[in-house]
Amino acid sequence: MDERTLGRTGRHVSAIGLGTWQIGGGWGTVEDSDAFAVLDAAAETGVTFFDTADVYGDGRSEQLIGRWRAANPDWSGTVATKMVRRAPAPSLEHATEENFRQWVDRSRKNLGVDTLDLVQLHCPETPVLESDAAYDALDTLVDDGRIAAYGVSVETCDQALTAIARPHVASVQIILNAFRQKPIEAVLPAAAQAGVGIIARVPLASGLLSGRYTKDTVFAEDDHRTFNRNGEAFDVGETFAGVDFATGVDAGAEFSTLAQDAGLQPTVAALAWVAQQPGVTTVIPGARNAEQAHSNSAAGDVPDLSEDFLAKVFELYQRAIKPQVHHRW
Repeated sequence: MDERTLGRTGRHVSAIGLGTWQIGGGWGTVEDSDAFAVLDAAAETGVTFFDTADVYGDGRSEQLIGRWRAANPDWSGTVATKMVRRAPAPSLEHATEENFRQWVDRSRKNLGVDTLDLVQLHCPETPVLESDAAYDALDTLVDDGRIAAYGVSVETCDQALTAIARPHVASVQIILNAFRQKPIEAVLPAAAQAGVGIIARVPLASGLLSGRYTKDTVFAEDDHRTFNRNGEAFDVGETFAGVDFATGVDAGAEFSTLAQDAGLQPTVAALAWVAQQPGVTTVIPGARNAEQAHSNSAAGDVPDLSEDFLAKVFELYQRAIKPQVHHRW
């Protein structure tokens, strides 16, 4: 597995990481045994970066990772978590040093560590990302030894650029996939120039890029692909990358054909497409079982994708997806 430096943290992390929203909740039920099997499989395939958040299952994801790490002390990877979304709103009013300390201390307990490797502001409102006081509070947490480094997770490219300009922001997490290509234009070059890591989330567009869904596919009631289809619970861009489901199913079928013509499984091709974008540090697909975790990691071994494949993916985006999403995030 290729390893890269995660921005200003100086840590080396695998090009394919693991997102752990699924094992916490919001994607249907995942049993503890399945969650541990996912973590085992990811580690076995060379994954050295886990991404979680304090609100994934109200802390369940963090707690599972903490238990797994206690049972696997030889794993020397990096765990990134997030905070702010426990507040009534991710607004400047709630982005205080006192709240930061409470949330960080809760995550430290959940993960079973004294110092958190990386804490990210979890898609806060834009004024938080523009606030000197918020960054001062984060600097204090670093000085206190509660966190080793901090970054941000954002919804929009403008928010990413705002954070990249801050001198101590180590990383930016943003949605990037074959159906959400806007970050390639300005965010990735700016991050590379500043030495800021890029963590790419939602790399499979909530599964659309797997090509497995039809317009009749039904998801569980406790799966965000049901309850957040139109942005009812949080930013709609987090579900299917903001693409209308029917449009995404058709485009996903086209992507699958392109991948198969290139000799790749669609999921592997989609993850490799993200991982091979200049400026991307790590990609964090989720997994509900060990088989998916193994499949995801295989994308880290894919040779450089052909110019022909890349051109066809770009044409598909321009034609079928860009009018829906490019201007929104």
